[in-house]
Amino acid sequence: MSECLFCRIVAGKLPTTILYEDDRLVAFEDISPRAPTHILIVPRRHVATLNDLAPEDHGLVGEMVWRAAALAKERGIAEAGYRTVFNCNREAGQTVFHIHLHLLGGRTLAWPPG
Repeated sequence: MSECLFCRIVAGKLPTTILYEDDRLVAFEDISPRAPTHILIVPRRHVATLNDLAPEDHGLVGEMVWRAAALAKERGIAEAGYRTVFNCNREAGQTVFHIHLHLLGGRTLAWPPG
């Protein structure tokens, strides 16, 4: 998906601050942070929305959440608290159609979120 913003980031075609990468996931700083820590965790393989996950993606979402927890610990926000969010489709706030998990923390987060 050459037109997908996150596919271009994963391919190294757009500059970003990579915080973690392996053969399945890439994590980088959000360009429009909503908290002092705002990291996006994305799969390397393009999956547009959570609704598009296939049987071969079994475990992918769990890996993304596990990586978010590890990054929260590395960033020193795990003990105070953090939020993880998947948005699915436009009405939920998804603006880039490549699944991604938001990791937010470093300040008190309000509820409900919006």
